[in-house]
Amino acid sequence: MDVLFWAIAVVAFVIAEVATVQLVSIWFAAGALITMLLSYAYDLSALQQLGIFVLASTIFLLMSVPLIRKRRRKNAVVATNAELDVGRHAEVIEEINSDKGTGRVTLNGVNWSAVPENEDEIIPVGTIVIVQKVIGARLLVKPE
Repeated sequence: MDVLFWAIAVVAFVIAEVATVQLVSIWFAAGALITMLLSYAYDLSALQQLGIFVLASTIFLLMSVPLIRKRRRKNAVVATNAELDVGRHAEVIEEINSDKGTGRVTLNGVNWSAVPENEDEIIPVGTIVIVQKVIGARLLVKPE
């Protein structure tokens, strides 16, 4: 293996990284760069070059683990308000009737349009219901 091989490897790994943008091959690009520089400066056997590549890539990978953990925590999924409302109790303030197209509930002081979980069910005013699902600006509810 020679300097040209490692130069091509660096370019290939950088292109792969730019294409994925997921920190998939950047460590290999850095390892190939280190190997290229050392093979240019010293007369190294193919086995030595391969060892340097593996060692350097591993070191760069281990150095980036804290960055990856920080990035993963930053991108953690946060429940939306709609998802937080599922399972909560609401009070019917307008009869819920699918046939008539009526139905309103109040949930945490907010007035929502509501539909029954069971389509042919009629839920009278004053009933406490449980939110089963949020569908846009409408709640799918069932009686408690």
